[in-house]
Amino acid sequence: MEEHIKEVLLKNMTDNLPTLRTKLGISQERIAQMVGVSRSTITSIENHKRPMPWSLFLSLLMIFTSNEETKKLLIPMEILTDELNDLVTNRV
Repeated sequence: MEEHIKEVLLKNMTDNLPTLRTKLGISQERIAQMVGVSRSTITSIENHKRPMPWSLFLSLLMIFTSNEETKKLLIPMEILTDELNDLVTNRV
């Protein structure tokens, strides 16, 4: 995947992370526990004070694609592309 595409996906996930968490009904603390980071890391990312690492993006993507309500939001939010969907579902 090209670097500029990753940058767009990271930006879109960062911008929409609070909305996706709310849709799942989970706190910053809970999602931080789920992905193995601190709550302050999630807060810093949501406040655009820290960049989201690609590995964290992928972890969050796995959480949000496993829930039907959040999964259907990922396409209009331009977080889940066809290429990325193929990658995470091993259809490459």
